[in-house]
Amino acid sequence: MKQSLGLVSLVVRDYDEALAFFIGTLGFRLVEDTFVPEQSKRWVVVSPPGASESQLLLARASTPEQESHIGGQTGGRVFLFLYTDDFWRDYESYRAKGVVFVREPKEEPYGTVAVFLDLYGNMWDLLQPTQSHI
Repeated sequence: MKQSLGLVSLVVRDYDEALAFFIGTLGFRLVEDTFVPEQSKRWVVVSPPGASESQLLLARASTPEQESHIGGQTGGRVFLFLYTDDFWRDYESYRAKGVVFVREPKEEPYGTVAVFLDLYGNMWDLLQPTQSHI
């Protein structure tokens, strides 16, 4: 048996501002952007460059309760782990584009890691794992 996580929903305030951040700032690719008329929403999926299975569904908040969770889907813990094959390339690129890092780069037994915020305040690990942790 083989299973994988294909999509992770990320609650966002606005589709277009989320796309600008994930595509324009982080360099993700647009997988799908389809209007769903019966629900009056869009099905918007992005993926990190080079990723084949992991994708984010950018889900616009449609209720006050959902809006209250924008930027805090995990209660202040790191939410997502963005693996990279070149930590310093991506770290420097993101900083140059204004991405806020709340934990500076650190060498850990499992790899090189720093924590950054997305446009809503969700925390992400930027991580280049060591060979033994891939």
